[in-house]
Amino acid sequence: MAHIIFILVLMLSTCVYALEPLTKAVFQEKDLSRKRIDVSLTPLQKFIKPTDIQFVPGQPWKMVVLEQAGKIWWVSLKDSSRGLILSVSVVVDVEMGLLGMAFHPKFPKVPKIYINYNPRRSHARQTRISEWTLDPIHLKTMSAKSERVLLTINQPSPNHKGGQLVFGSDGYLYIGLGDGGPPRGDPHNNGQRLNTLLGKILRIDVNEKAHGKQYSIPSTNPFINRRYELPEIWALGFRNPWRISFDPKDRLIVADVGEVQREELDIVEAGKNYGWSIKEGHVCFKPTRDCASQTFASPWLEYDRVDGGCVIGGYVYTGNKITALKGKYIFGDFISGRLWAVSLLVNDNNLHRSPELYALGKWPWQFSSFGRDADGEIYVADYTSGMIFRVDPF
Repeated sequence: MAHIIFILVLMLSTCVYALEPLTKAVFQEKDLSRKRIDVSLTPLQKFIKPTDIQFVPGQPWKMVVLEQAGKIWWVSLKDSSRGLILSVSVVVDVEMGLLGMAFHPKFPKVPKIYINYNPRRSHARQTRISEWTLDPIHLKTMSAKSERVLLTINQPSPNHKGGQLVFGSDGYLYIGLGDGGPPRGDPHNNGQRLNTLLGKILRIDVNEKAHGKQYSIPSTNPFINRRYELPEIWALGFRNPWRISFDPKDRLIVADVGEVQREELDIVEAGKNYGWSIKEGHVCFKPTRDCASQTFASPWLEYDRVDGGCVIGGYVYTGNKITALKGKYIFGDFISGRLWAVSLLVNDNNLHRSPELYALGKWPWQFSSFGRDADGEIYVADYTSGMIFRVDPF
C-alpha cells in the first residue's frame, strides 16, 4: 500500500508540475550579449510530433494542432477537451507527413480548410495541396469531408518539403516548398530553376478554376504568361522554408533552413531570388566563392551554427500580455532550443537589414512550429515531447 501511495503522490506531483509555467530558461553564448526579454512557457496539451498550430478564426480558445502522422485535432483551451477533425494517410519519412494547414480567409462563411501533406502512394513521393470542407463547423462536432485536390508535386527525396500554407490579405494562398532534397547541395538546382515548383514560394487563387486546373493564377504573379517559367511561382531561391507568415503590414516573412553555415529569415517580395543554392544566407555556397556577380535579395536576418542549426519561423506578437514583445517577430531554432524576438523597424516602408535581436531564452526542447491566436498571443510546439506551450509573462 505504501508503494502505491508513493506512486500516486509521484503522479500527482508530476501533473501539478506539468501545469506550472516553465520559467527557467537558460541564456548562453551570444545571447548573453544581447538584449533580453524574460518569458515563460506554459504547457497546455501534448500531441505526437506536432507540425503546425492554428486557431479557428476569431476564436482564441479554439486551437487546431497537426501531427506529422496525419491527424488534425481540435482543442478547447477552456476545458481541455479535444477531438479529431481529419485523419489522412501519409508517408512519415524524415521530413514528410502532414505539414501545414490554413483556414479559408472567409471562414466560417466559407467552411473550408487547406492542407499540405505527403500522401501514402506506392509509386511516387508527392506533395499534395488539397481543400476540405468542414461539416459541421461547430468545434466539438467539427469534421472534414470531401477532399478536392488542388495541386500535386512529385518529390525526389524525403527531405526539404517546406509545408506551410497561409492566406494573404489579397485572399490568395501562399505555399512554401523546399528544394525536395536529397539532403545536401540541391543537386537538381531546384532552388534556381523556374520550370519546377520546388524551392519556391507559390501563390494561387483557390476560389477560381482556370486552364484545366483546380485553381487559377493571380494576374499579378511575376512569372505569368512566360513560356518556360511556371506561373504559380511568387519567389524563388529557397532550401527549406519551414514556416512562413505575414506581419501586420502584410509582409511575408519566411524562415529558410540552411545547410552547413547559415540560417536565415527573408522578407519575401514578388519575383525576387533569395539565392539558394548559389548562396546560403550571404555566404557563397555553390560555387564556394565569387558568387557576387549574380543579383539576389539579401536576407533580412541570418545567424551561424553557434546559435543553432535549424531556424523555425514564427509570428509577430500582437497580444497584450507581454508589452516588451509588442510588434516583434518571435521565432526559434529546432536544434538549439532557443527563442528570439526581432524588432520590425521600418524605414521608408522597408525593413532594416540588421534588425535588433532580443534573446527570450534557451530550453531543452525541439521547437517545430509556432501559432498565434486571435488575441495575438503566441504558442510554440515541442516536436519531441509533443507539448504545446503558450508564451507567457515571466
